[in-house]
Amino acid sequence: MKITILTLFPEMFDGFLTNSIIKRAIAKEVVSINIVNIRDYTLDKYGRVDSAPVGGGAGLIMKCQPVLDCLNANRSSEAKTFLLSPKGSTFNQEKAHEIVKNCKEIILICGHYEGIDERVNDYIDEQISIGDYILTGGELGSMVIADAIIRLIDGAISEGSTEEESFENGLLEYPQYTEPYEYDGKKIPDILYSGNHEAINKWRRKQSLKLTREIRPDLFNKIKLTKQDLKLLKELEINEIPKWETDALEKGKKFIKKG
Repeated sequence: MKITILTLFPEMFDGFLTNSIIKRAIAKEVVSINIVNIRDYTLDKYGRVDSAPVGGGAGLIMKCQPVLDCLNANRSSEAKTFLLSPKGSTFNQEKAHEIVKNCKEIILICGHYEGIDERVNDYIDEQISIGDYILTGGELGSMVIADAIIRLIDGAISEGSTEEESFENGLLEYPQYTEPYEYDGKKIPDILYSGNHEAINKWRRKQSLKLTREIRPDLFNKIKLTKQDLKLLKELEINEIPKWETDALEKGKKFIKKG
């Protein structure tokens, strides 16, 4: 996939492009990222890209000329164009999958100042937002969107790494632990040492259901619960260790090595 980001502040992306998964994905040619400076396209003799709003008002508005000239110079026929804007639809994991599935090339336009000339909207495909709050500009939002998309592209990270992450199945991710077994009096659940992968998966599913219901009831209410999910939720209400878990712990005693 090709991602082009149009911005007034290209230096903000230096760290983003040279670290972690993004850097490796670029090196493996899974994705190419092109950062373009909108200022390079202004026709203003003083190099300005913004102006006071017509009709009065606070702040400065990005001019349409440099933005659209920049867009036209860097857009191919295959590119889908998104404008980072608080007016846009909220970006989420489902949208990230949709973009990866349907787009070979995307362009992200970073707004700034008090807004962008309304006429720019006639030349884009979609407005998009990362949440109901205001940032200084679209640069951070474009990084968030690019990061979420890139890690879903085949080859960006190891196969299977994203399958059980939060939001991938409509649930928050189950708790994860590393050694030591006990730290500051807090212990890793014994079921994770049982060696019984069926029981471990069932426990993890139960924890995901529990966390999602408690923390994100909006997500929980959208889930189509299976018969097993209903049984697991019932076990949570009873607040007792179920037989399948005690059996797994008993059979797995010889495999359990804590430390």
